[in-house]
Amino acid sequence: MQLDRLVHFHKAVGDVTRIRIIALLQNGPLHGQALAGKLGVTPPTITHHMTKLREADLVYERRDKNTIYFYLNEKSLTQQAQAILKVGKASSAAEDKQEAAARKAAIQDNFFNRDGTLKHLPAQRKKKLIVLERLVKGLEPHRKYTEKEINEYIRQYHEDYATIRREFIMNHFMYRENDIYELNPPELWDKSPS
Repeated sequence: MQLDRLVHFHKAVGDVTRIRIIALLQNGPLHGQALAGKLGVTPPTITHHMTKLREADLVYERRDKNTIYFYLNEKSLTQQAQAILKVGKASSAAEDKQEAAARKAAIQDNFFNRDGTLKHLPAQRKKKLIVLERLVKGLEPHRKYTEKEINEYIRQYHEDYATIRREFIMNHFMYRENDIYELNPPELWDKSPS
């Protein structure tokens, strides 16, 4: 739902008389004269409020001979009332994702030199997983590597290839069998808590 439509909805229901009209129409359709009598207002006041509610798609009307009956559009009311919660969740999730990406980038900046080499492996597990994930990004999925190939790959980033290779296995980034290494699918990797 577009934000301007959502704002328009909340402006439409942001009036005591219009809220009372909605409450009355929940019990069934009413004509303008009946609404004016129940609310103690003039028919032109009802016409004004019904225009606002109709523009927000909260009511619709049907003519019966010379009388116009107003009906509550309950489906639209429900959808629009719940839409604000979805907007909040979506923007909150997007903000959380941006914050996580910023934290990840900051950690990588702290542990990698400008040339991409690793300064040192972090001691804290959460940071270590982020560093290891960056290191395995250069490996090809479904390719089988010998231990020598993995050592050479890791040595591009840091001289302690044995520790990093062991961390790859312990944290499920890679699988090893008979000294052959293969990258695990990302779903199997240990993930750092956000």
